[in-house]
Amino acid sequence: MTTTTTITSLGHKGEGVAEIDGRKVFVPLALPGETVEISIDGDRGTLLGVITPAPNRIEPFCPHFGACGGCQLQHLARPDYEAFKIGLVETPLRFAGIEQKVVSFIDASGNGRRRATLHARREGAGYMRLRSHQVHDLDTCPILVPGLARAPDIARAVMQAVGEADVSFTATLSGLDVAIRTEKKQARTDRVAPLVGRFKLARLALNGEMVLQAQPPIVEMGKARVELPIGSFLQATEAAEQALADYVVNAVGKAKSVADLFCGVGPFALRLAEQRPVTAFDSDKPGIAALDKARRFTKGLREITARARDLFRDPLTQFELDYEAVVLDPPRAGAEAQVRELAKSRVRTVVMVACDPRTFARDAAILVAGGYNMGAIVAVDQFAQSAHVEIAATFGR
Repeated sequence: MTTTTTITSLGHKGEGVAEIDGRKVFVPLALPGETVEISIDGDRGTLLGVITPAPNRIEPFCPHFGACGGCQLQHLARPDYEAFKIGLVETPLRFAGIEQKVVSFIDASGNGRRRATLHARREGAGYMRLRSHQVHDLDTCPILVPGLARAPDIARAVMQAVGEADVSFTATLSGLDVAIRTEKKQARTDRVAPLVGRFKLARLALNGEMVLQAQPPIVEMGKARVELPIGSFLQATEAAEQALADYVVNAVGKAKSVADLFCGVGPFALRLAEQRPVTAFDSDKPGIAALDKARRFTKGLREITARARDLFRDPLTQFELDYEAVVLDPPRAGAEAQVRELAKSRVRTVVMVACDPRTFARDAAILVAGGYNMGAIVAVDQFAQSAHVEIAATFGR
């Protein structure tokens, strides 16, 4: 079915929303106020043409935009782009009964994303096309740091060596860290090992196991240098990590005892330990080991006690939370079990960093119901041109 309609709003995925015959139809690449021609399949619309463009429509900076599914919002002018991202944070809070505004919007795109995962398929190497399982072949990606300029070429070389795979890249101080994931159980390491020398990689891994390491992949976190474990979590941009860490250190203030929950390899713990002892917890044992090693080899830090613990199944209880401040940075699922214990505790300051507005709103409501007052919220935009946003907020008693 093809029709002409008017876009009324933007959905939370950055898609235009049209009301047709009493139902919502979601149209990627369309903007509110535009008259558009679309084809309809269920609740999905495909943009065929813009008849009347919105005043805030701008020219995308990437020639792949519209075909590549990596970005959703390059066509939206900056003020409206920021308003959209802020709305992603404020709207779930309002539904959770919390009327709180974002007081600061930080552009943390920096020099680009230092991490990316490209799909290597027969049709090429890149991100998936919009609403498709087909890959859009890339020659370049302007949202990545310059150090990842050869990522599409490396992904194509992986395809030639082992067949279809997902290839994750991290740009580090010592070179590219590359991790290949393939469903081919008998994928041969000797086929991919030459890529280390050919592309001057720091490390290459296949299905979670190291193939070859020329030198350890290193990133800086405050005074410390951290050797990244294979598959460890790292903020997508260096600028975002620094902005979030600055927020956390400032929010903790002069607290003398701090716990860093879901600490990963220690982007917050290592900086916090420049001023006070820190106890850090995470279920990622290699991440905990990397944090502990960085602590041991960094001068000028206070003690960091790093412990492996699954905070989803075994959260710190209210009786264990004997700290003046707690920092938590959970994955997209949030930290409901841990937050319920915090709500019953005597911890005076809770600093939460989150990557999913909906689970953040749920967890924030639990803390507020437990007697915490919610302070100012900061939105940190590291996934530029996408419908994702990072959140930082402070709760106090």
